Amino acid sequence: MIRFWFLAARPRTLTASLIPVVVGTSLAQAKCHAIRWDLSFFALLSAVMIQIATNLINDALDFQKGADTSERLGPKRATQSQWMSVSQVWWAGVACFVMACLVAIPLVREGGLPIFLVGLASLVAGYSYTGGPFPLAYLGWGDPFVLIFFGWVPVHTMYYLNTGTWDVSAWVAGTQVGLLATSLIALNHFRDQQEDQRAQKKTLSVRWGSSVVRWEIAFLLFCPFLGSFFWWIQGWKAAGFLPWLMLGFAWKLQRKVFQTSPSVVYNHFLAQAAFLHLSFGSLLGLGFWLSL
Repeated sequence: MIRFWFLAARPRTLTASLIPVVVGTSLAQAKCHAIRWDLSFFALLSAVMIQIATNLINDALDFQKGADTSERLGPKRATQSQWMSVSQVWWAGVACFVMACLVAIPLVREGGLPIFLVGLASLVAGYSYTGGPFPLAYLGWGDPFVLIFFGWVPVHTMYYLNTGTWDVSAWVAGTQVGLLATSLIALNHFRDQQEDQRAQKKTLSVRWGSSVVRWEIAFLLFCPFLGSFFWWIQGWKAAGFLPWLMLGFAWKLQRKVFQTSPSVVYNHFLAQAAFLHLSFGSLLGLGFWLSL
């Protein structure tokens, strides 16, 4: 049973929560030369709990709505595979939302009302990704959701908690890691295009079609590298240079996407995109530290 809970949390995707916290913390250190490690720890726990909760609620509701069937091409899901009941997965998601709130208490005490509102918005958005009267994933808003809540929001939150200010540099860093995180959901939706269409899940892949989404994925993979010029102009040479070490990897991945029709092989592409996101974000964070 523990193994099933572990798989239901989708551990391979949890770097989407880790990287923006790392990048935001590193950026704050580069700017103010002093950071609160305790706040970074609690922020990371809260972000991971929200992502796990979102994954579990998505697991339960996608199965109920017919989006996850026996014909699913992606990794197995807890309810679809009958490892656990819909009720078990649902309440596990609720429990993770509660834990996210508890570990975020120190963040709210430090950051006040702005951090409280950010946390509340994150909880609502996490549930609304699949649930509620306007499920974002079913209305084609899944991609912007990821950019906002796995890019802009966590990077800005960490920057604000450590510096007490907002800064354009957090927008740039948040956009870079957020776009790469969005490539994960874009690849996921592209793989599941036919199944989502049958379930009336109006993802961008269903709305726009294969050719347009391939170019969307290419944009998501390459645009973050252009953001590195901002750091170069700011005089942060390491932050501007190090992420470019992953350009060849991104090029190979996008070529595979353009040459391959949606199929089970996209699970490997998804793993490669997650590795790109992890590596790019880690190199960007390292670049901030080396730019001190």
